[in-house]
Amino acid sequence: MASFMRWSSTLRVACRSLNTQATPSSTPSALELIRSQPSHYIIAYIGGKQHILSPRDLLTVPRIRDVKVGDVLLLDHVQELGSREYTLRGNPTLPTSTVKVEATVLEHTKGKMEYIFKKKRRKGYQKTITHKQPYTRLRIGSIELPATPS
Repeated sequence: MASFMRWSSTLRVACRSLNTQATPSSTPSALELIRSQPSHYIIAYIGGKQHILSPRDLLTVPRIRDVKVGDVLLLDHVQELGSREYTLRGNPTLPTSTVKVEATVLEHTKGKMEYIFKKKRRKGYQKTITHKQPYTRLRIGSIELPATPS
């Protein structure tokens, strides 16, 4: 048992030494590190919910009024920007000068038929209500990280 404990502590130290990378000290340096990574993701609020998004994702949200098919929306409530190794979080959101993400409206559609059955016992009252929930489908564009002025 003692030899196992010595081995596990050695393994723990080895794992810690593998994950020691320089942490960025400022937001511009963090953006440069994220920019150097091949793929990015964001966490954004759309329709009152948080969504994890990456470029070219297809997103279905509750109906957004006053938009037409083909309109381009700018996502301004981006809470987090990240890559495989680095993450930049906003407080509470990141400014639009830091990250720019656009979403294109693909279609307005409806969900599946939902049935609501109401009944009052011993009265003979029965009622079935049906409806389809309206949705808007969005295609997420590229995640742009504008260059900081030098």
